[in-house]
Amino acid sequence: MLDDESKRKAGIARLIHDLRAAKVELLSAQCAADRLRLQYSVADIVSFGERPALKGAIASAGARSRFFASIEVQLKQAERRE
Repeated sequence: MLDDESKRKAGIARLIHDLRAAKVELLSAQCAADRLRLQYSVADIVSFGERPALKGAIASAGARSRFFASIEVQLKQAERRE
């Protein structure tokens, strides 16, 4: 029983660490997107950007958005229960 509790606490600590690391990485990605947005027009990005890179970035952004939207829904539900 104690071993299970230690594993649970270790898992929670790992999750908190991973969330903090993800926050930094997501901020970096946001800065990169802001640099593009501020330096180039959408038309130029579409005209001159590498299509596979653009499609990959769009797919990645969409997946992140869906993932965090699902977390947001559950977070709001948890907050209403509190």
